[in-house]
Amino acid sequence: MTYDFDEIIDRRNTNSIKYDFAKQRGKPEDAIPLWVADMDFKTLPQVTDALVKISRHGIFGYSEVREEYFSTLYKWYSDNFGWNIRPQWLVKTPGIVFAIAMAIRAFTQKGDGVIIQQPVYYPFSEAILANKRVLVNSPLVYDGGVYKIDFEDFEEKIVSGNVKVFILCNPHNPVGRVWTGEELIRLGEICLKHGVMVVSDEIHADFIFEGYKHLIFAALKPEFANMTITCTAPSKTFNLAGLQVSNIFIQNANMKFRFEQEIVKSGYSQLNTMGLAACHAAYEYGAEWLSQLKTYLAGNLSFVRSFLTERLPEIKLVEPQGTYLIWLDFNELGLSDNALEDLVANEARLWLDNGLMFGEEGRGFQRINIACPRQILVRAFEQLEAAVSRLRK
Repeated sequence: MTYDFDEIIDRRNTNSIKYDFAKQRGKPEDAIPLWVADMDFKTLPQVTDALVKISRHGIFGYSEVREEYFSTLYKWYSDNFGWNIRPQWLVKTPGIVFAIAMAIRAFTQKGDGVIIQQPVYYPFSEAILANKRVLVNSPLVYDGGVYKIDFEDFEEKIVSGNVKVFILCNPHNPVGRVWTGEELIRLGEICLKHGVMVVSDEIHADFIFEGYKHLIFAALKPEFANMTITCTAPSKTFNLAGLQVSNIFIQNANMKFRFEQEIVKSGYSQLNTMGLAACHAAYEYGAEWLSQLKTYLAGNLSFVRSFLTERLPEIKLVEPQGTYLIWLDFNELGLSDNALEDLVANEARLWLDNGLMFGEEGRGFQRINIACPRQILVRAFEQLEAAVSRLRK
C-alpha cells in the first residue's frame, strides 16, 4: 500500500511534549515545533491494530514476550545490517538513555571518566554528570562543512581522563555523520588498547541516506563485541517513543549480568504491554512503511538544501549522512547566542534545538527535525527567510 506522509495531523492538546508545552519551555505558543526527535507521521497501521487489539481485551497485566518477538528482531537486524543476534544477548529496557545510565552505574565509579564526542545528544552528558562521573569530551572537528574525529585527542583524553566508558553515537546526533568502518575500527582499537568499554547508541541506524551504510560497531570485530553494549530501539524508526521500549544487546555474559544487576537495583522489571506489542508489530510489518518514509524524508532534505542555497545562503546545511535531524550553521549571521535564539524563536516563530544544548561546540548552530509533512517544512523555512530578511535590513 501507499502511505500518506503529507497528511497534517493535529497533535495539540494530546499531552504532546513536542506541541503542548511551548510556554512552559519558554517558547512562543504559535512557534512551529521542529525540535524533539519524534515524527509528525502516524505509525504503520499494523502497530495501531496491535494496540487496539490489546485495548479491546481490556486487561493490562504484567507482560513478557514469546519467541516470536526475538525472531522478528533477528530478521530485522539480519536483513538490514547482516548482524545475526542471539537471544541470550538481549536485555529489554524502557529506553536507551535509561540503558546508558545503567551502564554508567554498572561499569564506572564516582570520579571515573566517561568520554563523549561533542556536539552530541545532550542526555549523554546529563547521565554522566547526574551520576557524579567525570565528563571527558573529545570534540569532533568541524572541517570544511564535515565533522571528523580527532583520534589523537580521543586517545590522549582517554589516558589523561581516567576513562572507563565511551558512549559512541552512530549515526551521530546531531551532526548526521554515519561513521565509516575505518573510523569505527580506529576508535575501537583505541578503546581496546586502554580497556575502555563502549556503549554504542545506534538508535538512528534505520535512517541512512543513499550512498552511506550503517555498520554495527559490535559486529566489526569479535574483540569489539566482547566490550560493547549495543543500544537499539524502534522508537525513532516507527515513531513509538512514548511507548518506551528498547532492545539492548550485550554479547559478553559477565557484562550482561552486571548490567542486569544494575537494572534490578533501580527497581525496574517488565516493560509495558503496549510497548512490547508495538515493537513486535513494527519490526514484523514495517519494512515497506519505512522504505516509503525514507524516500519522503529524502525529498524533505532536498527541499531544505535547495531553499538554503537559493534563498538563505547565509545559513549552511551540514550535509547529513543519516538521521532525520539536520544541523544548520548560522554562524555567518554573526549573532550572539541570545540574538540567534531571538531570531529563531521570536522572529521566525520556530521551536528548534539550540546547538549549545549539545555542547560548547554547538554554538551558532541549530538542530531541526525534518520528519514532518512538507508543507509544514515549507512554512517553517519561509518564516525563517522572512526573519533573516528583516535582519538584513
